[in-house]
Amino acid sequence: MPKLAICPGSFDPVTYGHIDIVQRGAKVFDEIVVAVFNNASKQPLFNIEERVALLEEATKDIPNVTVDACDGLLMDYAKRKNAHAILRGLRAVSDFEYEMQITAMNRKLNEDIETFFVMTNNQYSFLSSSIVKEVAKYHANVADLVPPVVEQALKEKFKNS
Repeated sequence: MPKLAICPGSFDPVTYGHIDIVQRGAKVFDEIVVAVFNNASKQPLFNIEERVALLEEATKDIPNVTVDACDGLLMDYAKRKNAHAILRGLRAVSDFEYEMQITAMNRKLNEDIETFFVMTNNQYSFLSSSIVKEVAKYHANVADLVPPVVEQALKEKFKNS
């Protein structure tokens, strides 16, 4: 049976750090579903359809990766997809405490689905979608931080600011 992992996030927008985690996960798992969720505690710059489209373009060259829009609980979604694992990236020790809490809750909801953490490549350890949006808002160069399709979408969003 092929091993399927869900790589969840809000991806607002997708960065090279996210792509790095997906690419590395795609070498380990037979299939990766990048699951785009709305984070109720955040006000997104891109709507969910835009985020899915940006991710599809950014991951189109990774053959065993698909992108899907989701809502509700991650573990309910993972169960519907018959996933074996959740794939998450860690940038720094500061991420660990939050991720540990989420993983413990996910395990309580479904102990059959394991969570796998991948340490972000050092060159992306500082990178977050929030930082990218802040830099792009002031029209600074984000070409080293995001795929070209995302860079263009950010320029469009902030062209009148």
